[in-house]
Amino acid sequence: MEIVWYGLNCFRLTERGMATVVTDPYGPEVGLNPPRPKADIVTISRSVPECNAVRSVRGPFRVLDTPGEYEIGGVFITAIAAYADKKKGALNTIFHFDYDGLTVCHLGHLGQVPTQSQVEALGPVNILLIPVGGDGGLTPAEASEVISLIEPSIVIPMWYKIPGLTLSLGTLNRFLKQMGVEKAEPQDSLKIGRGNLPEETEIVVLAPKLE
Repeated sequence: MEIVWYGLNCFRLTERGMATVVTDPYGPEVGLNPPRPKADIVTISRSVPECNAVRSVRGPFRVLDTPGEYEIGGVFITAIAAYADKKKGALNTIFHFDYDGLTVCHLGHLGQVPTQSQVEALGPVNILLIPVGGDGGLTPAEASEVISLIEPSIVIPMWYKIPGLTLSLGTLNRFLKQMGVEKAEPQDSLKIGRGNLPEETEIVVLAPKLE
């Protein structure tokens, strides 16, 4: 599997012979040029311009934006309801992708620590894509708590300040400090298989692929 990050909550997940997923594509309102990835599936965690600019994605693709269970192109997808803020006023959808036993969880614009029942509904998570920059999403301390609950093999932070972004997000360094990581060298993408997952939870920082 290859995972590419385009900034904010937008990723592309690709695996040979299986459906390609693009998560939370954003519009120009955020200050960045919207990416133009090709996808078979587009997932939307929250119906806001930062997460639902499907017009920028090349298709044909199927849009998933509600809780449920799906099987598309060999990928098993579980989507569960959560909240995007502390007041439980804005909805967020968490997506869990199973690529033939290699599992990726995209928390979307999650705004509060999930309940034990929500964690159990997700099942095992190998790779966790987690917001860490606050501004309605998880704070670094909350993100650390969520990681402890889910216990993934790999953590990829998202939803934090990068050059050009106009949103008031916190920095990656705040999250890394919270996790006790002194330095993390950004990678262009993550290429991973079930056979080379780390035994201990590892944080992988991706460099945003910007147009």
